Amino acid sequence: MQDTSLLETLVADLVTELPAVVRLQKLVATLRRHFNCGAVVLLQQEQQVLRPIASIGLVREALGRRFITEQHPRLAAILTARDTVRFEPDSQLPDPYDGLIEDCPDERLAVHDCMGIALYVEGKCWGALTLDALQPGTFDAYAMRELQRASLLVEAAIRMGQLEQNIRALRNNRRDGETPLQHQTTTGSEIIGHSAALQQVLQELEVVASADLPVLLLGETGVGKELFARQLHRWSSRSKQPLVYVNCAALPESLAESELFGHTRGAFSGAATERAGKFDSADGGTLFLDEVGELPASIQAKLLRTLQNGEIQRLGSDKCHKVDVRIVAATNRDLKQQVKTGDFRADLYHRLSVYPLPIPPLRERREDISLLVGHFLELNRARLGLRALRLNSAAEHALVQYDWPGNVRELEHTVSRAAIKALSQGAARNDIVSIAPELLDLPNAPAASLKVDSEALTTTSMNLRDAVQQLQTQLIERALTQADYKWTQAARILEVDPSNLHKLAQRLGLK
Repeated sequence: MQDTSLLETLVADLVTELPAVVRLQKLVATLRRHFNCGAVVLLQQEQQVLRPIASIGLVREALGRRFITEQHPRLAAILTARDTVRFEPDSQLPDPYDGLIEDCPDERLAVHDCMGIALYVEGKCWGALTLDALQPGTFDAYAMRELQRASLLVEAAIRMGQLEQNIRALRNNRRDGETPLQHQTTTGSEIIGHSAALQQVLQELEVVASADLPVLLLGETGVGKELFARQLHRWSSRSKQPLVYVNCAALPESLAESELFGHTRGAFSGAATERAGKFDSADGGTLFLDEVGELPASIQAKLLRTLQNGEIQRLGSDKCHKVDVRIVAATNRDLKQQVKTGDFRADLYHRLSVYPLPIPPLRERREDISLLVGHFLELNRARLGLRALRLNSAAEHALVQYDWPGNVRELEHTVSRAAIKALSQGAARNDIVSIAPELLDLPNAPAASLKVDSEALTTTSMNLRDAVQQLQTQLIERALTQADYKWTQAARILEVDPSNLHKLAQRLGLK
């Protein structure tokens, strides 16, 4: 550890007038320098999930991960203790950051020294602070005591950020008791990303949420319109009331009226009992009409009457009754064009689109791809029972460069498929499983393998050793070409240590 007083440096960061996010990032950077370790991560607890909100020393995709504490015994142990917890270098408990240290992004290295402490704000467990190192013996008893003292200042910084947000909330006349910090808490587990395009949408969503007006979410297939509808509901004054989902594309025309508005007993053959519809279920809350452009014309007319009068009439009944429902609709269609062609009612379109909100496609917020990938990697790690699941840098580059016509949904399926392929090709569940570009099945991704010249293999004079050396030579030459003859980058592509690559190249006569 460095000799500079840790507490003095942290206090200096604390009293400096900075945005809360910047202040926390400076704190973790100070801790990393002081303890001379690989990574420092500040995690906020959201029910049973820990979410990184400030970190240094991890690969970018790690910031998108959500760690379920019961699946990570080290994190669970830290949260249940009030003092610093250190895990010995020979601990058999897997570390959540195995293979994710930024200094070695393409090496499947396990964390060898780790300590952490739970953080408490106003008497409640707020989250945890973790320190990790690849070098055994980085932390000792003195370091544990230092972290214990430093945690008090980190807790103070968190509380200071909360107070600053509360003050801003009062100045901005926010809804009672709701602050941006609460918004972060509810947002973090679903809508992931830091891009300017996404932040602009969330800002608009937050403003319109309080207006209690109909909102029309517009976007391509797979952008996550349902997630934005959920978030709008959470931020609205109706958040404690139900959010009811309806997939309009899946409603048969013969049953659509009954599903939406309900029916009386005997209204049609098979209607043995009276049944409430989706509008009744959503009374007081929000009704989300997904793929609203698919609604049959007959249902469009009845929906329009409900929006105009706030009343519904059950199928088979001659009586109307009031409902208090906010409508949030979504579509990937061009409703304006459907209005022109007569496939969608103009008056209904204007009722639904009081506030149209476009959701940007993934190709317009590429900065978020790595974070989303991290989220999906962690989901698949847990689903497949893996110790650790990660990307190598070439695979991450391929994902970021791809245009994703299927958006976030396509990205999720690609990561899930690649994880299963890695297992099917022999990866062990107790190892650090790494996904390479060839497992992604993306256009222009590197080929799965290189082939030794077939004529050479059939030559009787070539033994196994010669064949292996020829293949190694081809692999190294191909990697060097891709890396513009930069040896360190070539080592990353090949997922080997640079010093070992130099030795192998010398032995093969390439240097």
